Amino acid sequence: MSLRRRWREFDRGAVGAAPERYGVYELGDAEGESLGYGVGVLRDELKEELAYGEAAKVRWVAAESREHAERIAEEQF
Repeated sequence: MSLRRRWREFDRGAVGAAPERYGVYELGDAEGESLGYGVGVLRDELKEELAYGEAAKVRWVAAESREHAERIAEEQF
């Protein structure tokens, strides 16, 4: 499965829009096919992925805590 959110272009604007909270993020290719997901502080994680990854799209869900984010990931993936 995947997150039930709309894809965003994965660029600096998307990273800047990400909250500085724990959450789950999903990365996708240009066609919107999932490349993988991660859990962590969204802005920090996405900043690193943008610098080193090859994803073209991103979507995320913010959570209340790391544990909450991990539960979301277990349910969605």
